[in-house]
Amino acid sequence: MRNSLETRLGIFAALIVVGAFLLLEVGGGLNWFKGGRSVRARFSSVQDLKPGDPVKLGGVPVGRVSRIALAEDKVEVTLRIDPDAQVRTDSSATIRFTGLMGQNFVALDFGTPGAPLAEADALLASREQPDLASLMDRLQGVADGVQNMTKSFSGEDFSKLLGPVTELLKDNQPRITSILSNVQSVAVQVAEGRGTVGRLIFDDTLHRNALGMTTNLNDLTADAKAMMTDTRALVDDTRKVVGAVDRGEGSVGKLLRDDTLARELTSASTALREILVKINSGQGSVGKLVNDETFLRNIKMTLQKVDKATEGLEDTGPLNVLGTAVQTLF
Repeated sequence: MRNSLETRLGIFAALIVVGAFLLLEVGGGLNWFKGGRSVRARFSSVQDLKPGDPVKLGGVPVGRVSRIALAEDKVEVTLRIDPDAQVRTDSSATIRFTGLMGQNFVALDFGTPGAPLAEADALLASREQPDLASLMDRLQGVADGVQNMTKSFSGEDFSKLLGPVTELLKDNQPRITSILSNVQSVAVQVAEGRGTVGRLIFDDTLHRNALGMTTNLNDLTADAKAMMTDTRALVDDTRKVVGAVDRGEGSVGKLLRDDTLARELTSASTALREILVKINSGQGSVGKLVNDETFLRNIKMTLQKVDKATEGLEDTGPLNVLGTAVQTLF
């Protein structure tokens, strides 16, 4: 290859093209050639965010920051999003950083799955993250407060604070010793399984009783479940019977739903009423029997004759009794 002017110019032009390509890639300029759409978000502060910083959806890069400008007492950030990015209308934007000294980026969440996709130039909701500087100021304030608190407690202050406690311990040392001895004795008895607490801890009777109670509860629960099953079956059968009766099925259903029985009962009641009216008016044999006083007098006379005939039967024989009775009656 000759080291001519044309060769040097070609190499220089190739380097310019490669450098421009790298600059566009770093600055996000290549996104304009990929297509996509732009959406907006407004923040009170964008911190150190700048055009070209990445935009991530669920941690996956989906675009770049294309423009930052002031708008209505806010900072409006324009985001260039890839065409296939699932950014929805209720997605929200947050400015985050990858580390204490890392690059800032705009984080988007997925929003509601059923929400429509955000159209071009849509304004997304935003969430403000605390500034790193403000966090450092708060940490510095906490550190200063702890330092001031430790300075306020000198050795003399600690001695004044602990002095009454020391005197209290000295004055009550015998009592404290006795209490500790009693506590130790109780602990030994409990460890050896003596006393109520010791037996409660080491005796297996309570464990067996608890197991028996649990078994009884399980059996009771099983019985209750069986009873509930039987009750449900009974309710279902009752519903079936009521439904069949309501539909007029079976003897009871026909008895309640069929009009023939009602007509027959009405006819029987009418006939019975007519019979009672005839009896009351003295018609027929029964009516005459009930309303005729002659029959009543005859019955009384017959009873009187029977009474007279039985007066002389006490001292006579059976044949005489029979003859006397026949003569008296006839």
